[in-house]
Order: sequence, then C-alpha cells, then structure tokens
Amino acid sequence: MSTGIAMPYHQRPKNLDLASIRLPVPALVSILHRASGALIFLLLPVLLWALQQSTEAGGYAGLVNMMDSTWIKPPLLVLIWAFIHHFLAGIRHLTLDMRFGLEIRQARRSSKLVLVAGLVLTLLAGIWLW
Repeated sequence: MSTGIAMPYHQRPKNLDLASIRLPVPALVSILHRASGALIFLLLPVLLWALQQSTEAGGYAGLVNMMDSTWIKPPLLVLIWAFIHHFLAGIRHLTLDMRFGLEIRQARRSSKLVLVAGLVLTLLAGIWLW
C-alpha cells in the first residue's frame, strides 16, 4: 500500500538491463504502432518516387523489374507489414479512445489480435504478390 510520500530519486529501484524488461503485449503493440508510423513516414519519399515512376511511359516497366528482384522483396514485405500493422493498431487505438476494450483482458486480447492479424495478413499479401 502506498503512503503517498514520494521516494527520493537515489533510493528508487533501477533496472539498467533493458533486455530483461518484459513489456506487456499492449505496450509492445503501441511501440510497434509508433515504429511502423515512423517507417512509413521515412519511406514516403521513396514511395512517392515509385508512384511517379509508375506514371511515366518507360518507368512502369523499370519499376516492375526492380520490384521483381530478390533483394527488394524483403524490404517491401517489411513495408507492407508496417502499413497493415499501423492500420490495425490505429483502429485498436481508436476503439480504446471510444472507451471500448479498456479492461485489461480485453486490451491484451485486442493487442494479440493486432499482432497475429498483422502477421497473417502480411504473409497472405506476400504469398499473393510473389
């Protein structure tokens, strides 16, 4: 039970081994949501360049050839995962903002659903594209 008195900074417990910290699943989904958004934002110039290339006469064929190479498929699959995960986690966050699924069991269940659905949909997109 808390006494309401703050503990001095030098007496607070410290855990400097970041590898030993176990995040709850909702925290992991939240962190991945931010990371996927940052990845999408950082790759936006590349995506806009690809869109521009696809509209030019000879650029589309070159873009298709580039996307067919084996070295571009894994980064493209990561980008597809980023879009899917960001979308699903965004819907989850919106439902939480509307006060649905706030209980810990529901929050954990929706977090696991976002993770599994993101991976399954990414796998299906990868199979469909290649």
